[in-house]
Amino acid sequence: MLLDPFYLIVDRASWLPRLLPQGVKLVQLRAKDMEPPMLRDEIRRAREACARYGAQLVVNDYWQLAIEEGCDFVHLGQEDLADADIPAIRAAGIKLGISTHDEAELESALLAKPDYVALGPIYPTILKAMRFAPQGLERIRLWKDRVGALPLVAIGGFTIERAVGAFEAGADSVAVVTDVLLNADPEQRAREWVVATRETV
Repeated sequence: MLLDPFYLIVDRASWLPRLLPQGVKLVQLRAKDMEPPMLRDEIRRAREACARYGAQLVVNDYWQLAIEEGCDFVHLGQEDLADADIPAIRAAGIKLGISTHDEAELESALLAKPDYVALGPIYPTILKAMRFAPQGLERIRLWKDRVGALPLVAIGGFTIERAVGAFEAGADSVAVVTDVLLNADPEQRAREWVVATRETV
């Protein structure tokens, strides 16, 4: 399976009509602290926007809603992986991505036979408090040796300039949040990422 090299993560579906027209083809909806009806509506709006622009939607955590809403991708953290019904996800035809931060988590992830694994944070990140230190580029090389042909997503503190090293180290895709969403011109920044990653990979 091929992943787009630029993996955008947003916290609300309202970003998508602004950023998908810039050429974004892979986007994760990471919506937190929402009541279930509002969350379902967010997922529906994101799914419809991605379908309109030919982009792939990844739903973070909420695998039951992803199944019910006919989404094609779910991303699970390690805590969510322990509680998720992997056979139900597979039976629904949904692809699976899993976060990893250390060797034990990578082992757990590979047992679930995911469609990609994510490694992070590669660089310091302001997005959320992490109990793991920055992994660095060398960890990308180690992870890629371990996972082989399985797509590897690098996440955490990325700028376009830093992404080059991640790809050289073996990452197949780079996930980005704050470098786009906190930019003064998110649309322009998303477009710059699209252009840069198309040229890099």
